[in-house]
Amino acid sequence: MRIVIAGGHGQIALRLERLLSASGHRVAGLIRTPEQADDLVEAGAEPVELDLESAAIEAVEDVLAGADVAVFAAGAGPGSGVERKQSVDRDAAVLFADAAVRAGVPRLLQVSSMGADPEHQGDEVFDVYLRAKGEADAHVRSLAGLGWTILKPGMLTNDAGTGLVRLEASTGRGPVARDDVAAVLAELVDTPAAVGLTLELVGGSVPVTVAVKDIAGN
Repeated sequence: MRIVIAGGHGQIALRLERLLSASGHRVAGLIRTPEQADDLVEAGAEPVELDLESAAIEAVEDVLAGADVAVFAAGAGPGSGVERKQSVDRDAAVLFADAAVRAGVPRLLQVSSMGADPEHQGDEVFDVYLRAKGEADAHVRSLAGLGWTILKPGMLTNDAGTGLVRLEASTGRGPVARDDVAAVLAELVDTPAAVGLTLELVGGSVPVTVAVKDIAGN
């Protein structure tokens, strides 16, 4: 399959690119600067320079043409302010999803956040972030003809992945290693039965492959 990942130089995305390319998939990752390209090549992905904060929808559609799965794993990052929470975590996600529909991409995996809610109240940066992610999720769910899956990880860590997770519609809060988030995404790429699901993810006791198979069968 051909898979296009927004936020291709992110910590989860680079892990995902390695897993997908090792499985024989053709992977392209969107990057903002050419300096990031070598890391994607090392991960087995094709780097595509395209800034979703400034790109026209036609340019995003062109990149997504022929893709079997699109993955939105971009984020403004922990040091960013209110404006970029809206321009990246909300607006770029909306643009990417809309372009996927125009390009005829059958499936979209969207990396959201636990607690994301379009009705979330508050004016602090983290409040704006949760509201922006929630608004993006709501937009994705509204798109007819797009087979979406939304993944809401708990508190992300750089601990080594255990391959053991808890993946449910509602898990409660908890940490999860970025390694394990990438492993779940890689499994979801190969699981069309997960379309239409919004899932929370934390560390747990169930092997990734089993957790994804179980949730897709429910």
